[in-house]
Amino acid sequence: MINTLRNRFARTALGAGLALGLAATAQAGTLSLGHTTWVGYGTLYLARDLGYFKEQGLDVEFTVIEESAMYMAAQASGKISGSASTIDEILKYRSKDFCFKAVAALDESHGGDGVLVGKDVTSLDQLKGQAVAVNEGSVSQFWLSYLLKQKGMNMSDLEVQNMTADDAATAFIAGRVPAAVTWEPHLSLVKQKGQGKVLIDSSETPGVIVDVVALSCDVIDKQPEDVKALVKGLYKAVEFAKNNPDKAHEIMAKGVGGYLADPKDLAEAAKGVKFYDQAMSEKLLGTPGKEGDIAGIIKLANETWTQLQGKTYDVKYEDLVDTRFVTP
Repeated sequence: MINTLRNRFARTALGAGLALGLAATAQAGTLSLGHTTWVGYGTLYLARDLGYFKEQGLDVEFTVIEESAMYMAAQASGKISGSASTIDEILKYRSKDFCFKAVAALDESHGGDGVLVGKDVTSLDQLKGQAVAVNEGSVSQFWLSYLLKQKGMNMSDLEVQNMTADDAATAFIAGRVPAAVTWEPHLSLVKQKGQGKVLIDSSETPGVIVDVVALSCDVIDKQPEDVKALVKGLYKAVEFAKNNPDKAHEIMAKGVGGYLADPKDLAEAAKGVKFYDQAMSEKLLGTPGKEGDIAGIIKLANETWTQLQGKTYDVKYEDLVDTRFVTP
């Protein structure tokens, strides 16, 4: 299984470079990031489109890649500078041969992820022996494993059906599975249609699902001023969003696109996240000489993926976080 994953990653690296046609990194004044479609990445587009990056001499390019293995492969092959993703998901790719570190915090899922169940289900315990649709190897599985652990359960107590978060929601709505782990806008859709309910969402697990910008180590080393500009631009964008939410949602919706292209949909999805300002970022990532709260998430991710994938993960806080830029 481990070799299969490694081979898949290697094949994907080649495919990502050819299919995406992305430019090589390490060009001063330019950073390129890959990410999935998620409301929490809206502040990146907000900072870009308001000119907050440009005013500091930085251009940031974004490529939507709806699969973590693909954007991490593109980063590993030097096609992009980094990625926007959850810390638990990218931890699996960190190795001595693939060095990258989180330099900025983006957001925390605070209701944006959830477990869909039938109306008669009142506890995770009732899902024992039941089919649950969840994307294996993703943040959805990481979070579900965390929830189960709180109940003294584990993944083997369920009949896991491996599907993407979108497919999991579709299967649940169609009645093909009794439970599914997914995210917005599917949670709201199920509520609106009355076809089930959200048993638990990420607002009940604060600080567990967090997104960061992780850049390749050579990019950080060669372009420190660009990293500073990235962080400063993000902080400025978050403050703009606080003071001008309607305008911010409009700009972010245009940038993020996809199922969030309508500002109303993005605004609704934004209710399920907390965008990180400087104070929150310092608390999460830490500052030079002081570990942040993310150290606990890294420890949890190591334990979780070791158990789920049968391979020992022991990524250290200092391997995955660079605090030099958190306070620009």
